[in-house]
Parts: sequence; C-alpha cells; structure tokens
Amino acid sequence: MKRVSEFIDDCLAVLQKIPVLDVPLADASGSVLAADAISPVSLPPADVAGVAGYAVRASDLTGCSEAHPIDLPVTGEIMSGQDSIDVLPPSTAIRVASGAPIPRDADAVVPLEWTDGGLVTVTITRPVQPEDNIRFEAEDLEAGLVALPAGTRIGPRQLALLAAAGLGAVPVTPSPRVVIMSIGDELVEPGRSGHPGTVYDANSFGLAAAVQELGAIVFRVPRVPEDKTQLRDALQDHIVRADVLITTGGISGAGPLKEVLYDLGQVRFDRVAMAPERQYGAGTVGMEGGADIPIYCLPGNPVAAMIGYELFVRPALRRAVGHSTVHRRSIRAQAARPWLSPGGLEEYVPVRVTGRPAEGYQFEPTGMPGKELLYGLIRANALAEVPAGTESVAVGDTVNCLILD
Repeated sequence: MKRVSEFIDDCLAVLQKIPVLDVPLADASGSVLAADAISPVSLPPADVAGVAGYAVRASDLTGCSEAHPIDLPVTGEIMSGQDSIDVLPPSTAIRVASGAPIPRDADAVVPLEWTDGGLVTVTITRPVQPEDNIRFEAEDLEAGLVALPAGTRIGPRQLALLAAAGLGAVPVTPSPRVVIMSIGDELVEPGRSGHPGTVYDANSFGLAAAVQELGAIVFRVPRVPEDKTQLRDALQDHIVRADVLITTGGISGAGPLKEVLYDLGQVRFDRVAMAPERQYGAGTVGMEGGADIPIYCLPGNPVAAMIGYELFVRPALRRAVGHSTVHRRSIRAQAARPWLSPGGLEEYVPVRVTGRPAEGYQFEPTGMPGKELLYGLIRANALAEVPAGTESVAVGDTVNCLILD
C-alpha cells in the first residue's frame, strides 16, 4: 500500500499547470493571476477630497464652533474629474465634490454637513485640522507597484482594484473544465424514485460543489452504469470537453472501469494506507490523436470520496490554476475524547475544532471514528490526521487538524 504523502505526489504529478492566457478584465472573475499585476497609475492619482464640502486652510477656522461660526467667501467650485489648477487664497473656501482634486494651498476639507451649503459665502460651524478629509496621492496604491501578486484568485474586490488601476486585461490561469462522473448500477438521481438496493447519487453533487469553490467550470454527468460499453461511451463523450476528469465509484475489485481505462489511457490504481481505507486511481486518458486528459478515480462511499478529494484532488487542481498555496491550513489541537485507531494506517477523522490561538485548540469527533458517516462529515470543520502506528487516541493527545471551513 502507498503512503498518503506518496499518493499526493502522484496526483500532483498527473495534472500540470494550465497554460496562461491574457483575458479582458470582464472575463477574469474567478481566475487566478498568473503574474504580478502592476498598477500603471497611482490611487488616488492626485490629492482629492474625501468628502463633499469646502476646501479650506485649517488655520482660517481657528476658534470656529456652533456658537461662533465663521463665514468665508466661496471663490469657486471643483467637480470630480476636473483637472484643477485652482489656488485657494487666504480666508476663502472653494466648494469641492467628493473625489475632486484639492486646490493648491488648501490643507483640509470641511464636510458639507458642517456648513450651511452656501454658494457665495459659506457659514462653517466646526473647525478642521490639517489633512482632515483629504485622500492623498498614491496613499492607496503607487504607480509601478504590485496591485495584486501572482497566485491571487480574482474575486469582486480584486476585480474592482484592477479596474481602478486601469488594467484592461490581465494574464490568468483560466478556470479548468472539470467533468465529474458517478459510476454505479445502484445509483439513482435525487428526486427520482428508487427501490430496495438503490442509493441516491450524493457524490457527484458534493464533488461538483467542492470543485466549483475553486472557480472551475463543472460538468456533472448523471449516473453511469457499470457496463463496459456505456462507460467507454461516456468517457469518450466527455473527454473532449474536459481539462480534468473525476470519477467516483466503480473501482473496487476488477470492475469494468479499470478495464476501460486500461484501453483508453494510463491510470494506476493503488490502495492507500489510510482510513477510511480505499483504492484510488490517478493517471491520464485520451482519444487517438487527442490530448491526454488527467483523471482521478475516487471511491463510491461518499465520505471516502470527499476525504479523498480533499487530500488528493483539490491540491492538484489548486496548483494547476496557479494558487501559491495548494494544501489546506492545519493546526495542532488536543483530543477532547478518546477512541481506538487502526495502528497501521493514517486515519482521517471528521472533527469539530474549537478554541483560540492564545488558549490552544481542542477537537472532538463529529461521528464515530471508524464509521463513515456522512452526517458526521457535514458537522465537521476539520479532519484530524492521526499518524500511522497510533493504536489509540487519548484525551489530551495532540494531532494535526486539516481545517475545512
């Protein structure tokens, strides 16, 4: 049997980094930056008003209060987007819109609500200090510096920053197209009626959601029977639309999937020394004259499939799309209750981790260790990684916990 770390390396080796594309900013959402995004402009590009109001010299408002307001003549108005060359004379004010450039010699902005809103003369009821309500040139981002580093996934906030920096296109690793295929004669699509001996297909839905969280484009294939001809047809139909194939089920024993994959590509199946203990596969498949497509074969048990995805497939997908970190964060935590562990295997137990950095962390299994309970998995926020050779976990024992949420 292979160690978990060895099979992780196998899975990483199967999937190479997806080629980089320059894409328009409107199409970049969900992708990962393939190179540092350098800002061609400063943000803000000049000293600008942080609020709508009046640009003033702060010293002209010394002693100003609601009881002793100060009147200043208004010598002009500057709107957002205007290239101001205005100079503020002493003991005057210039009306400014939010985001408008600050006139020379002004050192503060009085918010509109602290005034009577006058257009010829303004009455001000509160003083300001130098630099109040001014956004200074480049205080957000300086031209020529990195706006976002390579490896950053572009979400709404990142997209806003890139747009504000004036970048119309960015180099990204495009979102991969991932086909997920559930295999099994016993499977029934949720929402349809089953019969004794059938089970609803949970895996393709869970895996599809997990892959979508990475920003991938997912094609979920309804259940495929364990028939060699139907399996071959399904795989050949979907190879053309996939950058990655993930199958779940149909790999115990010498099933037809293994025979079909033997003909279509190079896939190796290994028993991995872990609990939940299952067989896993990784390799490539292809059609004559076409590119070889990475494929990962996960077990049919929903808990084993989801844990296998977290350990083996997710890191490979993250590296392929350019993430700088590929593995889940892990922390050390102490067991809050004991259980027996299979000594010769690395055990992965769904757990709930609680605590704080200053006080330390504790965890408790959310199901029954050794039993693959889907409800226990959904209540967990981590997987406790119990090393091989451990025959029991005692209260207070410290292990690594792989954080899921």
